[in-house]
This record gives sequence, C-alpha cells and structure tokens, in this order.
Amino acid sequence: MNTNRLSAKLEQALSDQMNTEDLQSRTYFSYGIWAADKGYAGISNFLFRHAQEERDHAVKFMQYVLNRGGKPKITELPAPGAEPTSLTNCFDLVFQHEVDNTTAIYKLVDMAFEEKDWASWNFLQWFVKEQIEEETFAMNLIDKLKIAGGDRATDESLFTLDKTLETLPDDAEQAQDATGANP
Repeated sequence: MNTNRLSAKLEQALSDQMNTEDLQSRTYFSYGIWAADKGYAGISNFLFRHAQEERDHAVKFMQYVLNRGGKPKITELPAPGAEPTSLTNCFDLVFQHEVDNTTAIYKLVDMAFEEKDWASWNFLQWFVKEQIEEETFAMNLIDKLKIAGGDRATDESLFTLDKTLETLPDDAEQAQDATGANP
C-alpha cells in the first residue's frame, strides 16, 4: 500500500528546499570562516550559530517529508560562492540569502495551496513566520553595522559590534523541539 501523502511534485519541491536550507547552512558557515579569518570572533560565532539554525531547518523539512510517507532526496550542493569582501558585503549577502529563501518558501506555500495539501500548507506557515524573523535579523545586522560606521567604522566600533553579536541570544527554536502544538 502506498502511504505517501505528498504529490510527487510537492515531495520533490520540499526535498529541494531541504537541500537549499543545507546550502544556506554551508553559506553561513563559510561567512563565519571568513569573519574568523578577519579577526571577528564574535561575528564568526554568531554566523556559525546561524549556520546550525539553517541546518535545523533542513532537518525539519526532512522529517516532514518522511512523516508524510515520502522520501527526501539529498542532492549534491554547490560551493557557497565567493566570500564576502567586507562586513557590509557580508551582511548584505546574508540579507539577500534570506530574501531568496523567503521567495522559495512562498513558492512552496503557493504549491501546497494549489494542490489543496492543507497539511503541507500548515507545516509551511512555520517557515513563513521564520522568514519574517530571518529577514528582520539580517536587516538588524545591516543597521548595527551602519550605526557602527559601515565600512568606515573605527576599530573600536567594530570591536563593540563584534562583542555584541557574540553575546546576542539565539531566538530561533530548534527543529527537534517542534511539536504538533508548537510547530
């Protein structure tokens, strides 16, 4: 008996998003390495923690597809791309990655709606909310750097920014902590 509750199209799209989240994790990881190499240990730590959050998102997609009777497919991932050229560029890239990810999530929501797959539509609402937080997080990074002076910031301002981001709490819930009542 076929117990898969996902259409082939939606199962593939959810698998693709799982792989995209994994690539996002690798991208944040690469930005963290770049920041560490430039001496920004706090910013690096912050980006490494965010890389883990993105990986947790990939796991959440994987678990959902499995729970609906599907089989997620892992694909080869491209390299994360060129490393940032400055902190401004780094934070701008973070924002652009989040905007692109929001667009991908919205396409999944549209697909679930068109297929009247209400379970998937409901599952994806967590990610819609999450992307609001992700884009806000990225805009806040850009704003904090602007306040510090942008690419012309003093060493003291950058040191303070680095220390601030090192201790900034991780607000995102872990995928493994999600329940039906708290997706």
